Amino acid sequence: MSPSISVIVPAFNSERTLRACLAAIHAQTRPPDEVVVADDASSDRTREIAREFPVTLLETPVNRGPAAARNRGILASRGDVLFFVDSDCALSGDAIANALRLLDETPGVSCVHGTYLTEPLFDDGPVEAYRLLHARHWRLRHAGRVRTAVFAVCAIRRAVFDDVGLFDENLRASEDVELSDRMADRHGILLTAEVSCRHDDDSALWPMLRKQFGRSQLLVPVAVRERGPAGIRANSAAGLLAAGLAVASAPAGLVAAPLSALPAAFLVLFAVADPGLARFVLRQRGAGFLVFFLAVHFLVQLAILAGAAVGAVRFLVRKDFGPSRAEALR
Repeated sequence: MSPSISVIVPAFNSERTLRACLAAIHAQTRPPDEVVVADDASSDRTREIAREFPVTLLETPVNRGPAAARNRGILASRGDVLFFVDSDCALSGDAIANALRLLDETPGVSCVHGTYLTEPLFDDGPVEAYRLLHARHWRLRHAGRVRTAVFAVCAIRRAVFDDVGLFDENLRASEDVELSDRMADRHGILLTAEVSCRHDDDSALWPMLRKQFGRSQLLVPVAVRERGPAGIRANSAAGLLAAGLAVASAPAGLVAAPLSALPAAFLVLFAVADPGLARFVLRQRGAGFLVFFLAVHFLVQLAILAGAAVGAVRFLVRKDFGPSRAEALR
């Protein structure tokens, strides 16, 4: 007998994308048995749009973040398999069917998550194209058995939560990384291009950098608390290091003239640090866009480094910053 499946959509101020998200869910070749929209205290028309569809709408008066919204969806749903879809994603028509097939035919796998397509949900320009190309590449690079699940588009057996507990509501970013660390040793995770979606990603440079800075503050706390080997990483460690050194070495020319070449050398190292990514962008969009891509990518690496540094300090001085203790998640 085929397992029952519940789709869970955490939503916050999602009026722009929610209609497309829910329409794609209801157009699946394998329709879900129920759809739960967990609204996280939206102030726009998110709830009104959700009511246009046959869904269970969960409402809350206080914004508590995606981990809490997903937890409410888990507790309110009934399916044997839970399929999480972010409200800014529109599933490909066979996404649910493919996820269920892979769960059934892949020994030891309890969680299947997928990829963003390079075609956006709504085309908002080159910054969004940067985001989707980068996201598509690092997921394809890691396709196969992994230790990290990204819950933007992800199917997981309910039994996993019965075993390891729910999402850590103390986290407003990296909550899926923390949960993955608890489950990876006992519940296999598969990353596949066979489960895909179109995504409405960040399209303005400064807000995107600010978001990266904010989310990166939890990188160090989550990494420190990891119980097993590190999972998949979206960015090259060499690229991050080269970007940081390019900025850090900028004043070196004031000390000695020959040292003024250091920043340029580190910029070159940054540009070649991830050749697979560069080739992917070149094939997809050409040489001109690759130059733009690398410039934006450089700024993103700096935002990540700055966020990680600030987060490390916050983790040292605040006991409540970062993941909760594991026993509190049960």
